[in-house]
Amino acid sequence: MNFNLNEDQQAFQDMARKFAKDELAPNAAKWDEEKIFPKDALRKGAELGFGGIYVAEECGGAGLNRLDCVIILEQLAMACPSTAAFLSIHNMAAWMIDTYGCDEQRGKLLPELTSMKKIASYCLTEPSAGSDAGSLKTKAVRDGDEYVLTGSKAFISGAGDHGSDVYLVMARTGVDGPKGISAFIVERGTPGMSFGAQERKLGWHSQPTAAVIFDQCRIPVGNRLGEEGQGFKIAMAGLDGGRLNIGACSLGGAEFALESTIKYVKERKQFGKAISEFQATQFRLADMATELEAARLLLYSAAQKVSEKHIDATTHAAMAKRFATDVSYEVVNNAMQLHGGYGYLMDYPIERILRDLRVHQILEGTNEIMRVIISRSLLK
Repeated sequence: MNFNLNEDQQAFQDMARKFAKDELAPNAAKWDEEKIFPKDALRKGAELGFGGIYVAEECGGAGLNRLDCVIILEQLAMACPSTAAFLSIHNMAAWMIDTYGCDEQRGKLLPELTSMKKIASYCLTEPSAGSDAGSLKTKAVRDGDEYVLTGSKAFISGAGDHGSDVYLVMARTGVDGPKGISAFIVERGTPGMSFGAQERKLGWHSQPTAAVIFDQCRIPVGNRLGEEGQGFKIAMAGLDGGRLNIGACSLGGAEFALESTIKYVKERKQFGKAISEFQATQFRLADMATELEAARLLLYSAAQKVSEKHIDATTHAAMAKRFATDVSYEVVNNAMQLHGGYGYLMDYPIERILRDLRVHQILEGTNEIMRVIISRSLLK
């Protein structure tokens, strides 16, 4: 399905597919098993524009739109959903700096972020503030020409001594609730900043995950992104695109699982014939393909709305994220079922895709929160 993609978009799609096949697919199983953060591969991707997909061209970005990004990430995730998802996070942080940063911040940081000489992470979630992000407790207290950060962030992708270089941190500078939150840029190595132990996770093994801890961490006032009190708005603006991207990463993983399963059922014989000849198999494959196509159409449509700043873009991004991540996980689960016992083994990639996609129903706002957003729009 090309969704009337123009020539440039088809070229992005082909380029991403080739990069995924040549650079990601041969290494994805090793990165997963050995928990390797593939910085070299990420930087090769940045040479193709993947480090700043929708950052302005004058700052080293590709200057593309949200649909272009979805197309690219979908193809990359066919090889490694975990690595593609980290690219989404990095791109979200870079976009926030491009959109809300001053000229000095943009000029200093974006060339290194778009080239991925420096890698960025996004710090919103806290141990006691997940879905209710507006209740976060990390504080940033103004002290002359500096802010002093105190608190901690949880489940931060890319976090660690050998992880990301730049952290976009949401912290409380004012009253309780969303209006008292501001955004800050904190670079790794800043005194008072440290990391928790690496989390032991079900999937997403090609990217590190840890707590980020701030203990009297001093940063210049010039590291504030936007104005005081604007942080929650910045965070939420980034999440529309992040939700689309996670939907795309789910679709890519599920599409790979479907393609692998079609090949497998044609080769695997039971009761004297290929299992593809059984009607039960055929019906299941038909449902898998139909549901993926529906999810892709919704996702691409939502991406266009976000690109165009449509009035209901946030609602449609929530719809697309909820539907694409749920459908894709179920497709991969069915793919494992059709592989039988072999699908459960690490010798086949299906189990890795299943583990990587499960968290997509939780992050960037759980799918329950997506339903809250959608229903709120319906009932207002």
